Amino acid sequence: MIPPIASNFVAGTTPATALEHAREVNDGGVAVILNLLGEHYHDRDPADEDADAYVSLAEDIAESDVDACISVKPSQIGLGVSDAAFRENLARIVDAAECFVWIDMEDHQTTDVTLDAFEHHATETDGDVGVCIQANLKRTRVDLERLAPLPGKVRLVKGAYDEPKEISYTDKARVDESYRDLLEYAFEQFDDGVAVGSHDPAMLAYAQELHDEHGTPYEVQMLMGVREDAQRDLAADGVDVYQYVPYGSKWMQYFYRRIRERKENLLFAARAIIS
Repeated sequence: MIPPIASNFVAGTTPATALEHAREVNDGGVAVILNLLGEHYHDRDPADEDADAYVSLAEDIAESDVDACISVKPSQIGLGVSDAAFRENLARIVDAAECFVWIDMEDHQTTDVTLDAFEHHATETDGDVGVCIQANLKRTRVDLERLAPLPGKVRLVKGAYDEPKEISYTDKARVDESYRDLLEYAFEQFDDGVAVGSHDPAMLAYAQELHDEHGTPYEVQMLMGVREDAQRDLAADGVDVYQYVPYGSKWMQYFYRRIRERKENLLFAARAIIS
């Protein structure tokens, strides 16, 4: 059983509980991105099992009345085993899904293979996939220039991984500056829209300004359990809002990872519960 503090941030342990949460969130005008918890597998069997679970989840979404899509982590579906295992399992998921499929980004060592996979499937599906990129990496502007001509969507986040300072911005103000610059470029260059993955009110306000200036469609993506009132308020104002909803038996590892990545995540979660 998931304890109360975790249930604010994890939608149970089964697809059924995740879909029920999705229905409740949909009632508030917010769509959902479902993520089965799990990552960093180094054996093929668990990677294949989670890929099977995503195929089944995609079928459940197709048969339901929920406004939901899915998001997968490369290391969860085989990247820690081999590039080939990752590509094979991702292809199975994308082929099975009638909904949109997001490919999460992990640490910098996975960036190239993840972007290659996105480019392949974005072209093959005419844009029914998306990929996450991280503003704290110094390479990201070049990556955006590569992705701009492609169909599909890009989710821009600040970045949660503790990357080497040689390849990343480590100062918060510098990361914020990079995020704003990348938002500007994305709103100017991306025809299929921009996904703003942020809880920062300043960045969300800036995204709205850029939308008003360029007319580029955009959506806001926030985590389950974080600023949910703001999620509903934005949706009521006509913004497309998605809540990123993790579920599954590995909920404890999810919290450990978030706390390990950045200590302030624990304080952020505590404030979200009491606010």
